[in-house]
Amino acid sequence: MDDILLMLPGPTTVAPRVLKATSDNIVNHRSAIFGEIFTETTELMSEIFKTKNQSYLITGSGTSAMEAAIANILNPNDKILNVVGGKFGQRFMHIANEMGADTQELTVEWGDAVSPEQIKEALDKDENIKAVTVVHNETSTGVSAPIEEIAKVMKNYDALFIVDAVSSLGGDRVEVDKFGIDICVTGSQKCLAAPPGMAAITLSEDAWKVIDKVDSKTYYLDMKKYKKAGSGTPPETPYTPSVSLIYALAEALKIIKEEGLENRIARHEQAAKATRNAIKALNLELFPKEEVSSTTVTAVKMPKGITDSDFRGTMRNKYKVELAGGQDHLKGNIFRIGHMGNISYKQLAITFSAMEMTLKGLGFNIDMGASLAAVNEAYL
Repeated sequence: MDDILLMLPGPTTVAPRVLKATSDNIVNHRSAIFGEIFTETTELMSEIFKTKNQSYLITGSGTSAMEAAIANILNPNDKILNVVGGKFGQRFMHIANEMGADTQELTVEWGDAVSPEQIKEALDKDENIKAVTVVHNETSTGVSAPIEEIAKVMKNYDALFIVDAVSSLGGDRVEVDKFGIDICVTGSQKCLAAPPGMAAITLSEDAWKVIDKVDSKTYYLDMKKYKKAGSGTPPETPYTPSVSLIYALAEALKIIKEEGLENRIARHEQAAKATRNAIKALNLELFPKEEVSSTTVTAVKMPKGITDSDFRGTMRNKYKVELAGGQDHLKGNIFRIGHMGNISYKQLAITFSAMEMTLKGLGFNIDMGASLAAVNEAYL
């Protein structure tokens, strides 16, 4: 397994010092020692979210934070507008349905991005909408939503603005306070480049005002309990956390701070440009429109005449590079290249060398070296 290069939209390759952190001795999660580690990690998390609000850590995948965001703000039959243009926008809506909400679906074609105007129109039609959910980076389609522009619209309405930044925080521009995001969630195994299993959430004062009036329908993810436990001495979580994963997350966040968040975002932008240019150099077709393409994952239409197992199977089994396939109705129709976390020139050069050899071996007339030249050009 050690020789497989993960070019996925999560989980991503973890730095050795982050892996090493997981081997540190376990301490009492109710002790002052852990309280210091926990405080440092949540403060670093808030820095990455770019917020003065408290951040909370949840032992669970990014989906746990998505559920926490929904379960704590809705009473049965409350209206919520869910933007659905991919698998994870769909997930937000499914969670809301499970909570007994009156879900209003704003459907966007998979491969396109919602516009601020569409959200404005929906809010103008129904003043009873309590919250709006938007997936910033829809990894199932390789689309990035214009959350800063959407935030400008949201400021004119009472509805809470909830953003899934699971696959964008630490790799794209997410500024919770500046944008006016009420609830923002993320996961550990994407751009943060930590092991899977941790999630984080941050909430505005307006969000807490709503939460205080809601009888939460969740036990483990009740944010009132997280707030109470987090404000204690020492600060802690309401239930047993994954101590080792918090060690790892803290180390990963320190690496981000050392690199500098702006530098890290610029590195992701450069990798995205190199990837898109390399795909076009191979005469392959991007799945989303380029103007809405993600900074952290690129979705590509499967070349005609080959199957997903032929293409991705060869990439993985012969050349030891693992790409992601399509989801839902896109299964077999697209493949996805994750360029998030610690990915840079070296990994892209290996990936496109393998891709050229794979396509050549499958009978395609490939201009060998063309994609590598495109990658090189982006890094000159």
